[in-house]
Amino acid sequence: MATASSDVVLQTPVLEKESHNLLNKISSEGGYAYVSMTTRAARGDIRAAEAAREMAWEQLHSGPWHSVLPVWRDAYAMACLHVAKCYYANGEYKEVIRVLDMGLIMGGTLLREDLEFAVRKAVERVNGDVRVSDEAVNGCAKAKLLMNCEINMTEVLQTLPKNSLSCKLVGKRSALSLEGFMCEYFLSGSPVLLSDCMTHWPARTKWNDLSYLKKVAGYRTVPVEVGKNYLCNDWKQEMLTFSDFLERIQANGPDVPTYLAQHPLFDQIQELRNDILTPDYCFAGGTEMKSVNAWFGPAGTVTPLHHDPHHNILAQVVGKKYVRLYPASLSEELYPHAESMLKNSSQVRG
Repeated sequence: MATASSDVVLQTPVLEKESHNLLNKISSEGGYAYVSMTTRAARGDIRAAEAAREMAWEQLHSGPWHSVLPVWRDAYAMACLHVAKCYYANGEYKEVIRVLDMGLIMGGTLLREDLEFAVRKAVERVNGDVRVSDEAVNGCAKAKLLMNCEINMTEVLQTLPKNSLSCKLVGKRSALSLEGFMCEYFLSGSPVLLSDCMTHWPARTKWNDLSYLKKVAGYRTVPVEVGKNYLCNDWKQEMLTFSDFLERIQANGPDVPTYLAQHPLFDQIQELRNDILTPDYCFAGGTEMKSVNAWFGPAGTVTPLHHDPHHNILAQVVGKKYVRLYPASLSEELYPHAESMLKNSSQVRG
């Protein structure tokens, strides 16, 4: 009996192991139609696989995200794997990457190992099919996200509020020890600028190189925000390939900026995670990090005044950022929104 070549079959060992139990859980939540479609999808029926993915997608959007049952997140990841296996068998590797990225972004953790392995295999296939000549690579070598890192202070002072840079209340320390950080700043809840902590990060040089970013992440799909900021009426979210996103950044349209904000990019794309190192300061207080997120956008992007439920360490890799801070004691004077979804954001516009 002939067997399919491993070159055209996307291996999903975790899916094979967990499929029976997961389908039983989905059935117990009333997902009989999903189970029926998935059973057909497992036999290579692309239409059934797409139908199962659509059913899971509807469940993910049936209410607030925190109210979505975890089993439906795993169901969505399962359907994405079945769809990806069909596309992989047909040699449609870019489509495989897009589907798997959606599974990584929206799916649960049960099948994450399969999703990550499968996307690596698909990326290898795409890179093998698209053989870039040395001339093309060298031609892109000078393409930078930011050509000139120097700041024109005259222009900056015209843009920022009056006296914005005159306050010296926030200290600046170089190579501060973890003990010094704890005693002098963390325990008292005081902000501090930490310099010379990222000079050894590969990202410091690699992430300003467009050819590098497109090579390691160009085909990957990421969620982006489109519009001035999330408090504006015309704000929306889109899914773009990283290459398309970089092109929008280069275009830098003044009216509708595109911005990747507060996304666990490094959980999704391991190649970029390898370019950064976690500072020891992140473990101050003996607790684990809540999350590692990425912000990536064009010049002039503005985040509304807000507060987070945990401490933050902002690591600026390329370019520069102006941050305005207010003490927590002034929270009420900053007029937080009354709506529960926006209660951490101020109605005061900068």
